[in-house]
Amino acid sequence: MESDIKYKPITPESVLETVDMAIKKFVAEADKRAAEADKKAAERAAEADKKAAERAAEADKKAAERVAEAEKEHKALRALIKQVNQQIGGMGNSNGDFAQEFFFNALFYRKILFGQEFDEVETVKRKIKKTGVEVQYDIMLVNGKSVCIVEVKYKADTDDVKKIFTRIEKLFRENFPEHADKKLYLALASMSFDKHVEKSCKENGIAMIKQMGETIEIYDEHMKVF
Repeated sequence: MESDIKYKPITPESVLETVDMAIKKFVAEADKRAAEADKKAAERAAEADKKAAERAAEADKKAAERVAEAEKEHKALRALIKQVNQQIGGMGNSNGDFAQEFFFNALFYRKILFGQEFDEVETVKRKIKKTGVEVQYDIMLVNGKSVCIVEVKYKADTDDVKKIFTRIEKLFRENFPEHADKKLYLALASMSFDKHVEKSCKENGIAMIKQMGETIEIYDEHMKVF
């Protein structure tokens, strides 16, 4: 009995056809796997980008919060510094007022300085018409022949000695022509003198008036007439 199965004869052409089909199938499957791999890679990249964006957004948020908190702290610190400066300024003004009153009263009741008796002891404020600038001297002592200007500081420093020259010695006679022919003496009164201030006063011929308990002591051996 003959079989109904018919076998196609094997020829070089049939072999090539079979191989070509196998290759095409392999390539198609490879392309499919590559496409799936690319798709998964794209999905993973998108997920990674999403997470990176979320982390960046979270980092930006935290950074903004830290900046806001730092600015809040700086604002509070600036307010505190301003308050402290105001308190210190108030203390400085209070100390200055105390020194002014102390030395004014001491000189008002004493009136004899540098071997001279002064008739007037006053605080002077004058607006100069020529410049419009207000000139103020802490204490001015006057008699018929002499004028003494006393600069008062709670705690003196060397800059105060320089100011005496720029504000008083160089401009006094111009600002106060009625005293132009009088001898001018300069003095620095303070609750506290350090050695540098004392040296500067002695070198520049400026008398020193110091607090000694409830009274004052005057150092004028080096004093000169301006």
